[in-house]
Amino acid sequence: MVVRTVDLRSDTVTKPTEAMRNAMANAEVDDDVLGYDPTAQRLEAEIARIMGKEAGLFVPSGTMGNLISVLTHCQIRGSEIIIGDYSHIHIYENGGISTIGGVHPRTVKNNEDGTMDLDLIEAAIRDPSFEICYPTTRLICLENSHAHSGGRCLSAEYTDKVGELAKKYGLKLHIDGARIFNASVALGVPVHRLVQAADTVSVCLSKGLGAPVGSVIVGPKSFIARAKILRKTLGGGMRQVGVLCAAAFIALQENLVKLEGDHRKAKILAAELNKIKGLKVDIAAVETNIVFCDILKGSKISEEELIKTLEQHGLLILPEGPLRIRFVLHHQISESDVHYAVSCLQRALGGVAEENGDK
Repeated sequence: MVVRTVDLRSDTVTKPTEAMRNAMANAEVDDDVLGYDPTAQRLEAEIARIMGKEAGLFVPSGTMGNLISVLTHCQIRGSEIIIGDYSHIHIYENGGISTIGGVHPRTVKNNEDGTMDLDLIEAAIRDPSFEICYPTTRLICLENSHAHSGGRCLSAEYTDKVGELAKKYGLKLHIDGARIFNASVALGVPVHRLVQAADTVSVCLSKGLGAPVGSVIVGPKSFIARAKILRKTLGGGMRQVGVLCAAAFIALQENLVKLEGDHRKAKILAAELNKIKGLKVDIAAVETNIVFCDILKGSKISEEELIKTLEQHGLLILPEGPLRIRFVLHHQISESDVHYAVSCLQRALGGVAEENGDK
């Protein structure tokens, strides 16, 4: 019988705190589709201010936030965007930009740190003089932090260079900032500086910050006005949405300061996992709250088998690919939970903790 559950599947699994529930119960609300919900307006303005942008728009999810952003930038069907081959928009968002918006993704290889080489980005930009055959490049998308690279952070300097490249060719730059606050804390750089070169950003509130629902798109006022119409088209207009925005305000106030602790615990977890026979973690790659762990072939256990075994001990994680598992820290995971997770792995693999070397 499982007596303890430690959920490290994602930072999306957090439960609303008592303060969030109280804020939701007492939220001042009105019809947001008509533009009158005061709590939504305050949240949108605050996120826009933090990001250094003119205006914001609350949406139900990061997927919708990215979809609306891409489609608003690419209003002509057959437009093309340049995007990382391991980006969240390309892999995990149901191909919505293509199926709904008629937007074509042109992928560029993501490096291990989540960046794309600048020369490869430039080479991917279509020659407009050959539009008789080519789609028209209109947008470049980055992701910070980069989930599929294990939560690696894109520097402000790198983002600036991509922004300069976009301007050189008359393109726009969108940042999928699902965990942009994690990147800001890890790099020690104000979040507005990280997105300074971007035209638009989709900021997730239900991941690192731990709000129960929602993201905010930020950008120019004219862009947000068009995005709001598309939000309605996609079914994202949610009337008295201040109930949800109130919880997001609490997440900003209470959990932003906890991100550094999440990162510290992720590094503790990584170091301890790397001592277990049969596992290997690239400790240097752990920059934020995500830990990728490889199962060495000699362990004779698949990621699926290991995950099922761990679930019996109350430890919940997700696979990240063949012989790779993922752990994501969040504000409701204590240091005690981290050590419990390590003990579960030790028992599951039947090995005594020892340094990974040439195993």
